[in-house]
Amino acid sequence: MGLAILILGLAIFVANHVFTAFRGARAAAIARLGKPVYHTLYGIVSLVGVGLVVWGFADYRADEWVQIWSPPALMHHITVGLMLIAAILLVATFIHSHVKARAKYPLLAAVVVWAFAHLLANGDLGGILLFGTLLAWAAFARIAAEYRTDAAVPVAPKTWRGDVLVVVIGVALYLALGFWFHPHVIGLMVFTS
Repeated sequence: MGLAILILGLAIFVANHVFTAFRGARAAAIARLGKPVYHTLYGIVSLVGVGLVVWGFADYRADEWVQIWSPPALMHHITVGLMLIAAILLVATFIHSHVKARAKYPLLAAVVVWAFAHLLANGDLGGILLFGTLLAWAAFARIAAEYRTDAAVPVAPKTWRGDVLVVVIGVALYLALGFWFHPHVIGLMVFTS
């Protein structure tokens, strides 16, 4: 049952987000519903998708685990390294910096790096579905964003203050995810000997 719930959640989340790439259809929906209602519905559908993904993946991990391949130990170390980049890109989404300007769409870049990193370290069916689907969606969204005419691309600031903040907060987030979130919420140690 968990795998089915995971797939349903991924389908809802991805369909909702892919819809935004179709700018004409999105504009028509906003015109018909109004911006506040559209954004509220978009948020609710996204949260339902995420909730189903979390529920389905947890249920799958507890009762339906299917191992497809066993990643070599080296993949774990590569994943840990890539996650530092993902954390810094995630933080850059919210802070005006050269990192944000260079990445253009740092949140999508963070999802691409995060999903790719986790694909390297997870050889089970649920992990492959989860991380592979989100990698494909984020890559699609990043490519689609390049063709949008309604999105402002960030411009690099004159100072490097934002970049220092991005790196410091990104490293703190990375350490919090590795030392607290992953072991206590996911149940897997990240920084092991």
